Amino acid sequence: MRPRLRRKLSEYSLRDLLVVALPILLVILAGFWLASRFIKPAPPDTLTITTGAEGAAYQYYAARYKAILARNGIKLQELRSEGSVENLRRLRDGNFTVDVGLVQGGTAAGMDTEGLVSLGSLCPEPVWVFYRGKETLDRLTQLKGKRVAVGVDGSGTRQLALLLLEANGIKGEPTHLVPVGGLAAAAALIKGDVDAVMLVGAPRSGAVWTLLYSEGVKIMSFSQAEAYTRRYPFLSKDVLPAGGIDFVRNIPDRDISLVSATATLVAREDTHPALINLLMQAANEVHSRPGLFQKAHEYPNATPVDFELSKDAEHYFKSGPPLLQRYLPFWAATLVDRTMVMLIPIIALLLPLLKIAPGLYTWRVKSRIFRYYGELMFLEAEMESDFSRRTPEEWRTQLTRLENLARHLPTPRSFMDQLYTLRSHIEMVRATLERLSAQAIPGADDISA
Repeated sequence: MRPRLRRKLSEYSLRDLLVVALPILLVILAGFWLASRFIKPAPPDTLTITTGAEGAAYQYYAARYKAILARNGIKLQELRSEGSVENLRRLRDGNFTVDVGLVQGGTAAGMDTEGLVSLGSLCPEPVWVFYRGKETLDRLTQLKGKRVAVGVDGSGTRQLALLLLEANGIKGEPTHLVPVGGLAAAAALIKGDVDAVMLVGAPRSGAVWTLLYSEGVKIMSFSQAEAYTRRYPFLSKDVLPAGGIDFVRNIPDRDISLVSATATLVAREDTHPALINLLMQAANEVHSRPGLFQKAHEYPNATPVDFELSKDAEHYFKSGPPLLQRYLPFWAATLVDRTMVMLIPIIALLLPLLKIAPGLYTWRVKSRIFRYYGELMFLEAEMESDFSRRTPEEWRTQLTRLENLARHLPTPRSFMDQLYTLRSHIEMVRATLERLSAQAIPGADDISA
């Protein structure tokens, strides 16, 4: 050990330092342990989403999300499905490995949605009725007796189509409801295998886009669109303006009134909050642009449809992305967010304890010296009040014992002045002892003279 360091350490008492430091260390460690109980686990690097059929809008949305999440080191794993009903079934099944899913508004009506939360409404999903023939259709009752493709089992399209048709008195014969949807339904209408097709989805979904450009295929304009929105709150009225799809070909050739459901992003309640925030940022990037049925930044929004809004989503809609994610890469933001919890013991415990630690150390060292001061004061008071209770030699023995204890008292160099002051005071009491001893011997004063 270097001489300078040795001299520096000699100014402190290792024993007193340990006595003061160990309890403080234990308190801080307990604080860190308690804080660690509240640290969120690191977010997984994979998120699983259940989407829809090949060529459907949900698959397109998932592809866009995937590219955005990949920029932040998160892999989005897509599970295709028949549609909203199957997506909801997967989300409700605790044994099925999935985190989030795209669900059509109204699909969960009357179902138990405990454990599921909404991350917001993403975009309108119009109900499209395409048909062939010379007549012009504007009411669903006109589909009675026809061959109508209503979507496959497990799809939100089929569930909504059956609901609307039943409301119009169409259920079974003589109407033939064909369980086919998506691109297969579009192909069936073009070939003449069905008379009409009911689809639910964005204009650019594969089946809708194909039929919009197909010769001889017409679009039904819902003359009762407003009435549907009054009876079914999860539906809204939208208008596809003339030429909205194609100015040159004037598709459609007139304004078309449609009823629309709303696509909702649904997550399991235990999905990691950091991933929810990241997914919402991706959804905002994909769905906030203007479109045929929405204004810029109209979607995504916090309008509840079937599910309670997630607390994280609610905070996002009010305040935007978390502060750290605005300025740091995702991995850095989540790391800082998790470790910030550990600052609580530092702020709440470590700083105050370190502030009082020097005082505790000083008090402990001085308290040993002050203890002997107490004995010395008691001895002096006893000596002056009743000197005769002991012989002078016994008083000297008491003082000598106290002096020896003080001389061998382990004291850091920085407190030696306190110790020497104590020893000088012992000498002062010794002088008092000799004075009282001389007064107790008859004629002692004369002999001294």
